[in-house]
Amino acid sequence: MIEKNKIIEIVNEWLEGKDYFLVDVTVSPDDEIVVEIDHADGVWIEDCVELSRYIESKLNRDEEDFGLEVGSAGIGQPFKVRQQYVNHVDKEVEVLAGDGRKYRGTLSEATDDTFTVTVQEKVLAEGAKRPKMEPVPHTWRYDEVKYTKAIITF
Repeated sequence: MIEKNKIIEIVNEWLEGKDYFLVDVTVSPDDEIVVEIDHADGVWIEDCVELSRYIESKLNRDEEDFGLEVGSAGIGQPFKVRQQYVNHVDKEVEVLAGDGRKYRGTLSEATDDTFTVTVQEKVLAEGAKRPKMEPVPHTWRYDEVKYTKAIITF
C-alpha cells in the first residue's frame, strides 16, 4: 500500500515556491490516490495535470499499481484547512456550529486558532421598542464547528 505521508511529501515538494496549498490527500486500501489543492485565485487544470505528472514520476507503477486523481477543493464543499478560511476573509460563508445552529454571514477574521463570522441579527437595544438588524460577530475555534463553507452567489 502506498503511504499517505509519502504522497504528502511529494506534493509538498511540487508546491515549493508556488501559491498553491494542499487541502487533502486520501489513499484508499486499493491505492486510489486523491489529491486536493487550492489557490486564492482558483486552480488551473494545467497545474493539476502538472502535479499529477510530478506525482507519477516519483512513484513506480511496476512496484505498486495505483489510481491518481488531482483536483481542486470542491466548490461549496466544507473547508478542510485554515488557509481556505484565510482566502475567504471578507466573503460570505455558512457555518454549522457544534450545537447544530447555522450561521450565514461574512468571514471577517481567520487567526491561527479561531475565526470570526459577522452575522446580521435582530438586536433589541436597551430602551428600544423594536429590535433592529445589526452586525454581530461570532467567533469559534476551528474544531468547534461541524463545517464552514463558502456561499456561492451568481
